[in-house]
Order: sequence, then C-alpha cells, then structure tokens
Amino acid sequence: MDHIQLKCFISVARTLSFSEAARRNYVSQSTVSRYIKDLEKEFGVKLFERTRRDVALTNEGKLILPYAQEIIDTLNKAVSAVSRLHNGSGGRLRLAYDCTSIDFPTKCLRSFTKRYPDIAVEMVKLSGSEIESEMNSGDYDFYFMLRDMLPDNDNIDSIITHKDTLNLLLPKKYKLSGKEVNGISLKNQRFALLSESESPILYMEIMDIFRTFHFAPDSIIEFSDVRSVYMAVAAGMGVSVLPKGLIDNCGVPDVKRLDFSGIETDLTYVLAWRKNNSNPAAHLFLDTVNRENVEDDEEYVI
Repeated sequence: MDHIQLKCFISVARTLSFSEAARRNYVSQSTVSRYIKDLEKEFGVKLFERTRRDVALTNEGKLILPYAQEIIDTLNKAVSAVSRLHNGSGGRLRLAYDCTSIDFPTKCLRSFTKRYPDIAVEMVKLSGSEIESEMNSGDYDFYFMLRDMLPDNDNIDSIITHKDTLNLLLPKKYKLSGKEVNGISLKNQRFALLSESESPILYMEIMDIFRTFHFAPDSIIEFSDVRSVYMAVAAGMGVSVLPKGLIDNCGVPDVKRLDFSGIETDLTYVLAWRKNNSNPAAHLFLDTVNRENVEDDEEYVI
C-alpha cells in the first residue's frame, strides 16, 4: 500500500462517495475503485459494502480508518518538518570549537541565528587533544579550529575561515621598551601560557617564537583555559602569547598587547566537517560561513 491509496480510502470513508473521493484526490473514479480493491486484497477483508445507491464502511473498514488517518497525519508532519528545516525554520546544529577560535565563529553564529532563528544551535569547546577523536566519531556538524590541528582523514573536508597573528599579552601598566617585542625584551620574563594539552598547536607556535629569539623561558605557568591566562596576566603573574583576535575579544581592562618584531607569527583557522554530513541545517550554516568569508575578503580589497 502507499499513502495515496490510504488517502483515497479515507476520502471514501468520510464522504461515502467514490466520485467525491476521486474529485478530492484529483484522480478518476476508476482509479479510486482500483485503490480500494488493492487495499482490500492486502488486508484480506472488505472495507466497504457497495450497492448501486449506497456505500457503507464495514466493521473492518471502521477499525482500519483511524490507523490510516494516523499514518497520513504522521506523514504530513514529517513532510512539514523537512520543509521547515530546508526553509530554515527548524532543525538542530552542533558546533565544536577550540579555545582560540572566537571572533569569526561569533560573527557566523550572529548571522546564522538572525537568518534561521528557529534552528537550535549547540556549542561545545573542545581541547586540542579532544578534537581529533571527536571528528572521527562525527558527533558534531562542524569544528572551528587551527588548520594544523586537522587530522589526516580523507573523510574530513575543510575551508579556511580567517587568519590571525600572535601578540604578546601583558599587564596594562607593565613597561616594555618600544611598541614591538623582540628577543631582548622577552628574556627573563615569566610566562602564563595556555597549556599544551588545551591547544598543542598554539603551544608549539609559542615555543617556536622562543627558539627564534634564541632563549628559553626561566618560568612558565600553564593554565587550562583562556580566562585564567587573562586573569594571571592582569594580576601581574606574568606575560603571555595569544592570538591578536583573542586578545581583542577578551574584555579584560587591565591588559594590553604588543606586536612581535621581525618574525612571522601567522595563524590560519579552518572550519572542518565530515563529508557524509546530511544534516540540512549544516548546509545552511556552511552557506552562512561562505558569505562571511566573502564579506571579509571584500574588506581587504584595495
């Protein structure tokens, strides 16, 4: 049986007229008769008593009618739910991000929730050590992360979302000669850093800066979250190295940042997802990210 057969059965049962059922379902009367015979054959019972003048439901037909109506109602609800999802008026999206990804994901979410307010969005911060295993399991629709954290997996796709640079974070009243940082100004400093387990790529980039300036810090305090790093620096416990965009969004009044001099400290960020993702909401979000990428590129056109 199919839903059209059931709809015709319901129409005949409600109107007790084959011709009216044909009109309501935009088919011929002979087609309705054939559908009813097919259903009777499948159920193995008569659904209607028919004479030249009258049509009446049998007891078996009366029993089947509410079940048929429930099937059609459920199907209509499913069609409506899928339609709402594709039109952006329903659905769910699960996003994961590493602790250094804030600015661009925030812009994407702002645009996405404005365009699709009825799509529920779940956001979870993952440490660097968690991201690869989570990506392999496919528990989330998207992952905002540093490009160098991408696992070597043919089932993962990604796009570059934005770039950033590393800056020195220090207390606002801390005096450091010049407006840029060099190896001389970094020596003998105490560092408050995000732990290697929380962001291994960021930690590696910071160690590369130390090696480039030919020194090893005498003291490093590690923290498992960015907020603790901000607090430690603001309290004068040490200086830190963080992405410029992350510092600008920290909202801590007692810190400032300085550029590094004479070295490259670029970071590249990506949005990653599993290629077999069939969530319609995910396609809408990816479209939003691509729009934000285009707008960002336009800002730098000279």
